[in-house]
Amino acid sequence: MTDGATDRLETLDVIKVLEFLPHRYPFLMVDKITEIRGDDYGIGIKNVTFNEPQFQGHFPGAPVFPGVLLIEGMAQTAGALCVNNRKETAAPKLVYFMTIDKAKFRKPVVPGDTVEFHMTKLKQRLNMWWFRGEAKVDGTIVAEAEVSAMLLDR
Repeated sequence: MTDGATDRLETLDVIKVLEFLPHRYPFLMVDKITEIRGDDYGIGIKNVTFNEPQFQGHFPGAPVFPGVLLIEGMAQTAGALCVNNRKETAAPKLVYFMTIDKAKFRKPVVPGDTVEFHMTKLKQRLNMWWFRGEAKVDGTIVAEAEVSAMLLDR
């Protein structure tokens, strides 16, 4: 490895994730973030449990984690990577989810699964970031998408 900010390997526990993101239960989709390399790459972890509120209606008798929440988990992971890598000491006041492109859902996610959100930065310009994400369960891709976000301090 070479010297540089992107070579740092870090992890964020749920307490740090809560400091960086405005989301709270039941809409926090990331339990921790591992293998952080600056804002270039990171893996968010979501432990899917049967007692989550979306399973009351999605679907009774055959619970499936909603695909849109997989995309949200990708976006939250990417947002936490961006905030973690900022030079400012405080988290931004607002994190806006800007785009979703090339979204594909490949396999259902069910209670008991652990989802890994593998996020790779595609580019950054000023206060905007673009990421490619893959959601994986046991090494198998269950969803993928490209997402972008904007961080605002006002």
